[in-house]
Amino acid sequence: MKIFSATQIKKWDAFTIANEPIASIDLMERAATACCNWLIGKNFAQKHFRIFCGKGNNGGDGLAIARMLIEHKCLVTVYILELGKIGTHDFQTNLERLHSVTTDIHFMQSPDFFPSFGDGDIIIDALFGTGLNKPLEGITAALINHINNSAAIKISIDLPSGLFADKSSTGNTIFKATQTLSFQNYKLAFLLPENEDNCGEVHLLHIGLHKAFEKDEPANFELINNKLIKTIYKPRSQFSHKGTYGHAALLCGSKGMMGAAILSSLACLRSGIGKLTAYIPQCGYDILQTAVPEAMAFVAGEEYIVSSEGIDKYQAVGIGPGIGIHSSHKKLLTSIFETIKTPMVIDADGLNMVAENKDLLRLIPAQSILTPHPKEFERLFGKTENDFERLLLAQKKSKEFNIYIVLKGHYSFISTPTGMGYFNSTGNAGMATAGSGDVLTGILTGLLAQGYSPFESCISGIYLHGLAGDFAAADFSQQAMIAGDIIHCLPKAFKAIEQ
Repeated sequence: MKIFSATQIKKWDAFTIANEPIASIDLMERAATACCNWLIGKNFAQKHFRIFCGKGNNGGDGLAIARMLIEHKCLVTVYILELGKIGTHDFQTNLERLHSVTTDIHFMQSPDFFPSFGDGDIIIDALFGTGLNKPLEGITAALINHINNSAAIKISIDLPSGLFADKSSTGNTIFKATQTLSFQNYKLAFLLPENEDNCGEVHLLHIGLHKAFEKDEPANFELINNKLIKTIYKPRSQFSHKGTYGHAALLCGSKGMMGAAILSSLACLRSGIGKLTAYIPQCGYDILQTAVPEAMAFVAGEEYIVSSEGIDKYQAVGIGPGIGIHSSHKKLLTSIFETIKTPMVIDADGLNMVAENKDLLRLIPAQSILTPHPKEFERLFGKTENDFERLLLAQKKSKEFNIYIVLKGHYSFISTPTGMGYFNSTGNAGMATAGSGDVLTGILTGLLAQGYSPFESCISGIYLHGLAGDFAAADFSQQAMIAGDIIHCLPKAFKAIEQ
């Protein structure tokens, strides 16, 4: 699913109007109908709807929704923010239509006109949509603050008022929605942590925007979905053998952190790899051989890894889970980076060592995959002021070093050397648990070794990881799930893709 900018969304509407063809007022009617049906379907019909409208097309949506709710015998009061400007043509048309079914319409010229609310009210925000390009101020900001202080259910149409669609809104006055009813495709703002408190739960309502525009219009960002994964997934051949699916090496574990080695090794094996060799310290030999009998073990140190002997013979290499921070690791990483010529996966303490020795960045094999969480990303590439800047920095560094960066979190973000960015659509807050990243490292390394390209490994690996996490949350709850549950649910994730 492509993620379009505010400008592109406006163009999409215009393209639909011109090429379906459909009148703009009828497209607005289609959007309002979708919103009204959603509201009625949620059993809100017995509530008191208080609908706040600006004078743009977002306000026109609100007026049309009000009329439709009234036609469903709902109690509706409409408030129009009066800023001394005439409304858009479609707003004015819908205002005339609304006057034919109700007189409960109020114009707000100052805070003296702001209403009080009951806890059972449903507040609909149709003040400003994607066209907003400056922070709210004056009476508009005062109104938003007044509504935000209410305990009523708050629902935004298209986008919470005050929120920018594709740039940071940090510090702005923003409507705090309980639910957001948006149209067709996700907006970039919905996918970033800084906006979680403003958007609430986002629901996409399809309103029949023209498919040709989405197909032909380029986008800088996409949301990974099952349709994309289907184009990547490779079913197994009946005549395959373990050699068909690659031999990977994982450099993992140290004294006191062999759990990370076990998790990453198990996940790598569950990803479908043919063979796995785990480079581990002597202190973890019995642990790994007992916990992961399917993996081969290569002793590469006493209490932590110091050797990468023979590392160039594997189809893919992953390093980082539980290896610790040791001064000799710079030499170890340098040797690996200079020896292998194929893309590899770098995570956890592997990333922390690179962050401490930034000259290593330029030695990382081309097309490698780095999987930092936000703090690791900051240590590697520097601080940013907001989530939008972090995305841009990730894209810049991916191009500069010819690497893939997987910025982990909800809607994990993948920046690519081409400049394209991808958000993951699977996963949940239960995956915020120790070892979840080690599992991801194992999956990505396993997919690389099986012959998936770095791009394919990133896209499908992140999706599978999140999907397995969703199955784990369903089985164990978000609160109780642990990283091992994600591994146990990987078979369900693969089955879901196959089906």
